[in-house]
Amino acid sequence: MRWLWIPVVAGLLVVEPMAAEELVDGRRSIVLKGRQARLVIDILGGSIVDFHLLGHGLNPLRWANEGPSDEARSMSHFLCLDRWGLPSEAGAASGMPGHGEATKVAWAVLEHEPTSVQMSADLPMAGLQVERRLGLAPEGAWFYVVETVTNRNKLGRVYNMVQHPTLGPPFLDETVVVDSNATQGFMQGGSMPNPEQPSVAWPNALKEGQPVNLRHLADDHDPNVVSYVIDDEIGWVTAVNAAKGLLIGYVWRTAEYPWLNMWRRVESGKPLARGLEFGTTGLHRPFPDLVGKGRIFGRPIVEFLDASESVARSFVGFLAEIPDSYRGVAEARLNGRGLTLVERDGGTTMHVVMPQEFRSR
Repeated sequence: MRWLWIPVVAGLLVVEPMAAEELVDGRRSIVLKGRQARLVIDILGGSIVDFHLLGHGLNPLRWANEGPSDEARSMSHFLCLDRWGLPSEAGAASGMPGHGEATKVAWAVLEHEPTSVQMSADLPMAGLQVERRLGLAPEGAWFYVVETVTNRNKLGRVYNMVQHPTLGPPFLDETVVVDSNATQGFMQGGSMPNPEQPSVAWPNALKEGQPVNLRHLADDHDPNVVSYVIDDEIGWVTAVNAAKGLLIGYVWRTAEYPWLNMWRRVESGKPLARGLEFGTTGLHRPFPDLVGKGRIFGRPIVEFLDASESVARSFVGFLAEIPDSYRGVAEARLNGRGLTLVERDGGTTMHVVMPQEFRSR
């Protein structure tokens, strides 16, 4: 077994503030840059639209980035809040967009340094406020996010919160392999009151009764949304393009995000998008159905936030260079220093140092 060490540090540098905004592809943006990686956040919608190694240049998070420069919209890695999926007919008639308002408003920049930023967004219809703290490792290839949601309504309400990282070409192609510690799951589109039937086990899914391996995506995206739970305290997902020498991954606590939702899209016979969506729900339906169902596989599918109450959730995203023989991730373990990634079939083991704040949460 070979050992590959990724040099990263756990703290953030104390530096002088810098100018808050830059124009990236004509759009208002926040740019964070360390010695190994660069990250770009779009202000109109709050999406993370670029995360790449300085020595590599390939951005895996590329989806729907093209479009009007003054339009707030969902791109690349975006936040679904206050819902995942479509509203009810009445909610849609009132103007509530699918996946909520977080990507439909401008985010305010509260503080900004070369490797960290604090931002917030107010969601007027939902009556929620979200504050985000994001730090990019000054010496490493990871970023850490804490998002705090506060209910500004005078009464409590139900809601959901789903991270929507989306992979796209040129990183995404037919050779990309996705791995996770997900377990039991189901295909979206089933009928109430038991939409979770039939159930499957990661990485398997079913199309017309025939098995589909969701580690891969070639020329057919069906079933295009499959949702899984995770039994471990830590959830993780990775995507590997060995030919391009790059791995991207995410890690989070399942007490905060118990679900992993896999969305896949093919156009013209080629992979166009892969959503590695981790969040508080695994049922892609309006709130009346979520409240009526309550739980699937013992996990909640809707959250409640009382008046003036706040709740914080966090995650880490990371990149790593890999050899062209890399076969994917068999196991990821959080330890005293950070995350250990074990390659399939007894290959390379990598160690990624996680921020202390995440390890101690």
